[in-house]
Amino acid sequence: MGSDVGWRPQRHGGETPMRTIGILGAGQAGSTLARAAIAAGYDVVIANSRGPQTLAGLVEELGPRALAATAAEAAAAADFAVLAFPYSPGDRLPVEELAGKVVIDNNNYMLWRDGNVPEVDSGEKSIHQLRQEQLPASKIVKAFTHVQFHARSEIRVPSDALPAVIRLARPAGAADRKALVVSSDFPDAVELVTRFYDDLGFDAVDNSPLLEAWRSEPGTPMWRHHVDGQSREELIRNLQLAQRSGHQGLR
Repeated sequence: MGSDVGWRPQRHGGETPMRTIGILGAGQAGSTLARAAIAAGYDVVIANSRGPQTLAGLVEELGPRALAATAAEAAAAADFAVLAFPYSPGDRLPVEELAGKVVIDNNNYMLWRDGNVPEVDSGEKSIHQLRQEQLPASKIVKAFTHVQFHARSEIRVPSDALPAVIRLARPAGAADRKALVVSSDFPDAVELVTRFYDDLGFDAVDNSPLLEAWRSEPGTPMWRHHVDGQSREELIRNLQLAQRSGHQGLR
């Protein structure tokens, strides 16, 4: 079904209740994920650091399933949330509003952007465990970290102009369906993201707990396939091939 680009996932009545996603971060990743989630039947409340008034154009484009809000409002309204911005030790997050909720972190450890984080460099912790420390009452899950939210480079055919999270989506059972990693210390968070991946057109590979999240970081064997994706079997094999010596972020 390689010619099935343009497929849009459909919600099936009775299988999964309607969900509201709070997306904190309205850059390329956050806005693209909002589009994909809305196409799959989710409602989105999106926030950025500059205030909801700056998101009027984006919300108009996204349509009636989208609302702009402050970060605290988006977190409070969410059934689950997405952090669509890089980790920083000084991040001020809506801790109370996100308490008890699954929080997807799509961040990667990038030395050129973030600088060195000693706990990650030593292998003591993953960058997502540090995010978990910032939100101690939430359930952090690493997801969407190795699928692109922009057009393919280079563009070979017209469909390559689509973000990969849309370009690579396929119906369940498709021979060329791709898989994405999910890592968490909480099994119910893995289960939620597995359903979300499926709704968006991807299989899931559980690479838990968060301490093992380094296996899907930049520089690992699976990372070499992040542009055009990999099957579930390929992803499992590449995760197993990972070695700590080569995973410490893109320089």
